[in-house]
Amino acid sequence: MVKINNVSCLKYFIISFCFFFFSLQGNAQDSIPDLNRQIIDYVKTTIGKKVDRGECWDLANQALTRVKAQWDLEYKYGRLINLKEETVYPGDLIQFEGVKVKYKKGNATYTESMEHHTAIVYRVLDKGVFELAHQNTGFSGRKVGLSTLDISTIIKGKIKIYRPIKKI
Repeated sequence: MVKINNVSCLKYFIISFCFFFFSLQGNAQDSIPDLNRQIIDYVKTTIGKKVDRGECWDLANQALTRVKAQWDLEYKYGRLINLKEETVYPGDLIQFEGVKVKYKKGNATYTESMEHHTAIVYRVLDKGVFELAHQNTGFSGRKVGLSTLDISTIIKGKIKIYRPIKKI
């Protein structure tokens, strides 16, 4: 005969509830739109490599062209999303205009400028914190590299985030 006491039942209930509850919790990595996922699959193949001329725009151009996305072939990479109301997903594209970021790392303060720059969200690390894939940067030159952007560190300029849309 197996004896089950109240403590064992309570432990079982808590563990079961936590497993069920947290299995329902998703994040931007879990529910990526199909077109975004295709863009990320392409970007993964380019990390550490030069895409076309090595301009930042070239990575976006190749990614969107390969997945047959609809865009204006300039700097509107799909549907403009509202950062305050919508989730940002890997595969979304960011256009920087006159942006300056300032952040601390250890005891040092860094400032970076992106006057006119394009990047692809590679991973969403937290709300407003993204790992970006981009090229033509100070850290990776004309090859595709990854860096982190925390939008709370933007002190000047504007960013626009676009959701890729399928060509009609």
